[in-house]
This record gives sequence, structure tokens and C-alpha cells, in this order.
Amino acid sequence: MTTTAPTESEDPPETAAETARHQLDRAASHIDVDPGIVERLKHPKSVHQVSVPIEMDSGETRIFTGYRAHHDSARGPFKGGLRYHPDVTAEECVGLSMWMTWKCAVMDIPFGGGKGGVVANPKTLSERENERLTRRLAEELRDVVGPMRDIPAPDMGTNAQTMAWFMDSYSMQEGESHPGVVTGKPPVIGGSYGREEAPGRSVAVIAREAIDHYGHDIEEATVAIQGFGSVGANAARLLDEFGANVVALADVNGAIRDPDGFDTHDVISHEEQPGMVSGYDAPESLANDELLELDVDVVIPAALGNVLTVDNADDVQADLIVEGANGPTTTRADEIFAERGIPLIPDILANAGGVTVSYFEWLQDINRRAWTLEEVNEELESEMLTAWNDVRGAYTAHDDVTWREAAYIVGLRRVAAAHEVRGLWP
Repeated sequence: MTTTAPTESEDPPETAAETARHQLDRAASHIDVDPGIVERLKHPKSVHQVSVPIEMDSGETRIFTGYRAHHDSARGPFKGGLRYHPDVTAEECVGLSMWMTWKCAVMDIPFGGGKGGVVANPKTLSERENERLTRRLAEELRDVVGPMRDIPAPDMGTNAQTMAWFMDSYSMQEGESHPGVVTGKPPVIGGSYGREEAPGRSVAVIAREAIDHYGHDIEEATVAIQGFGSVGANAARLLDEFGANVVALADVNGAIRDPDGFDTHDVISHEEQPGMVSGYDAPESLANDELLELDVDVVIPAALGNVLTVDNADDVQADLIVEGANGPTTTRADEIFAERGIPLIPDILANAGGVTVSYFEWLQDINRRAWTLEEVNEELESEMLTAWNDVRGAYTAHDDVTWREAAYIVGLRRVAAAHEVRGLWP
């Protein structure tokens, strides 16, 4: 059997963990940090694999595989999403847990990075099967999660109901209610208002600040958003409120464009009703990936990872890229954008609203005091602006760094400082 080496026009295969390690190395090269700490941060503290047997509605017993990766806890308990998807792997969970470490550090919240998932397609499971899967997973992971140990949250294929089942199962086994074991729950059982909208809100806030940083008027800015789900729709609607002109939107089935801009509240998101974006009566329809190459001021990839690659990086015409999804840009594409002088605001800053409001939820659960939606949104904007200023400070202080490297510099300094103070035991 022969294999074909990747050509210069192709991206070599790269896992999320490999991408995260490359990004760490680039950031570490710009600051004075103990090489031993950098080496520690290239590896997860632990990766847990569990078998999750459940009885299907048919009476058949099926065994699902679950993972929970713990990257670093120098600054606090592990924190990260729990996804149900057929392509979940241990390596993917490791890479995503590394990004969570940096995301928490950039936001300066006292969590470390974790991530988990189950190899399953929740769309093919009934609601009762999804519930049984979640409850059994909670039992299998009970020894490694907890309000002061590891706090899961919704991710791809999971939602507030999933977190409610997980919390209830964990609490039943512990013999007392533990709302802080997960975040992203329904508010009626300790969830926070504004949690679901938070990643999209933070993307919009950071996009607004970046537009202003580069001297543009947001009321004249044109924006294209790939992915009109939870993140993309909320980002689009808030940018619309800020005065931006959202001219292109996409869901998994296709994209639409209107040079005059959309009333984003009139377009139904993919989360609300699948297929309604590409089915919207718009002046122009185009392929999903064509949206990324439109001549606009800002493009926001808010759907999947690895959509900006070496194959399309030279065709991107936007003046500014703001990452709404986790890991939408490959390492080589990142380099091309830097060479072309196209600024790219990274995911670990732009979409950090989710983990930030998860932190707010955790505080509310510990203190047994709920915040209003207005309080949540005000605090979120304040935290996002502080993080933006921290990253912008690192960006302007180093003449030769990208925005991603600047964000990593901020995060790495904080994580490294925690490791230096705590030391290495024994």
C-alpha cells in the first residue's frame, strides 16, 4: 500500500491537540517562560475512558465509549464541555481541553481546561435513550467530576436538559443536591440566565472592539457569518443591534446573501428550525464555503473546526476574521493570514463568553443566589472588555505577534505563574 504525501496546496492532517501544541510553542517563543512548564502544558494531566452500557428502547444493550480529558488544574477545577458526536476521540478531547485552559486563563477565571464526549449520534437516539446514556455516563465519571474537581457544560449534541439529567444523577448518588457539578442547566435548577446566548454575545462584543481598533465605523461594516446556530445567530443579532450590516449567513445546507443586509431577527436560526437559513427568501444563494470568501469587512466562522485551510486562505477577502467556532483555522491557514496581513481574532478570546457565564453560574450555585439576565450581560461585557484590553496590550507590546499569539501570551503567563508558585510535587 502506498500513501501520497500532502502537496503544498493541502493541509497536512492535524488533530486539535497537535494544533494546540503548535500554538503553545509559538506563544512560548515570545516570552520568558520555564521550558519545563511548557513541556508539562503540552500533555494532559489525565484522560479517562469509560464504557457506557445502556438499554435501548428495543431492549438491546449497547455499549458507548466516553472520554473525559483533564489538561491542567493549576488555576482551579477543570472546566469544559461534554459533547455527543460520532467522531469524538480521546485526542480531540485532549486538544479541546488545552484550548479551555487558555480560554479560562485569558478570561482570568479560576478554572483549568477539561473536555469530554461520547461516541454517539444523539439525533438517532430517542429522548429516553439520550437520558439513559447521560445518567449512566454521570455514574461512570462520578469519581472524576464534581463542583470542585471538574465541571462539565453543554457542547455539540448536548444541551441544558442533558446537564439537568447529569446533575440529577450525580446528586442522587452523592445523597445531596449538587447544582454546581455542571453548568448550562435550566435556570429552574440553578442554571444561569444568558448562558446559552453567551458565546455569541462575546463574539459580537469582541468583533465590535476589533472593528473599532482598526479604525472602522461599525455602522458601515459588512459582516458574513458561517453557521447560524446558537453562536452565529446570537452574534449576528447583537452585531445587528450594534449597527453592523450582516450581509451573509449560512447553515449546514447552504448560504444566503443580501448586499443591503438582513434583519437578523427575521431569519430563523438552524437551532430554532433546521434548514430555515438556506431556505430563506434572499436575493442570492451560494454554497456554504463560498461565504468565507466574500468581499466583506468581517467574516465570522461560527460553525465547525478546520474550515479555513490552506486551500481557501488565499481566497479570503475579508479585512478581519473573528473566530466564533472552536478551532476553525488550521495552522497553515493561520500562517497565510499572517503573511497576508489579515488580522484574526482567536476563538480563545472571541467565544469565551460561554465559559465566562458558566463561571457566573458556578458562583451563583455556590452562593445560592441567582443573578438577573441584565446582571449577567453587564458582567459578561465587562469581563470581555477587560480580556480584550489585556490581549490588545500584549498584541501592541510585541511587534511580531498575531492576535492568537497575543492571547496565548496572556494565558500562558497566567498559567505559568500558577505553576511556578505551586511548584512541582514531590
